[in-house]
Amino acid sequence: MTWTDAYPTEFVDHASIAVGDTVPQLERTITLTDMVAYAGATWDWHKLHYDMDYVAEKKLPGPIVDGQVYGALLVEMLQDWLGPQSFVHKLDFAFRNLVFAGETLRCSGEVTEVAEDRITVSMQVVVVDAEGNDGRAAAAPCSAVVLLGTPDGPGASA
Repeated sequence: MTWTDAYPTEFVDHASIAVGDTVPQLERTITLTDMVAYAGATWDWHKLHYDMDYVAEKKLPGPIVDGQVYGALLVEMLQDWLGPQSFVHKLDFAFRNLVFAGETLRCSGEVTEVAEDRITVSMQVVVVDAEGNDGRAAAAPCSAVVLLGTPDGPGASA
């Protein structure tokens, strides 16, 4: 199995999307390895994201997940649902709580507006509690405007 085997190959029919439709949830446990890889990709090497001695000194329960990961997961959830013929044109989210290495995040969303070439989605990111339920909010409110039928955004050449 390769890393691309986990990618979805079937996507929602854009013409069938209606206000009130729910976006299939995305759930991900964020490991310390994920956090170091993300730090390398974004050049955010603050010790809060990986250094166990530093976070212990700060009396934190563990390394803090970079808040931009929430945005990355929201875009992944939308792209997994809508496929490559879509483009997240606008993404807004507000941080609500710290998330620590080893915790599981769940992203969810609902379509709030539908136009011919775009949809608007309201979303949230929560930390999954020990019983598998939605726990504390990691990011909320969250929203996105997604262009449909546009794989690389409005500036891309045809």
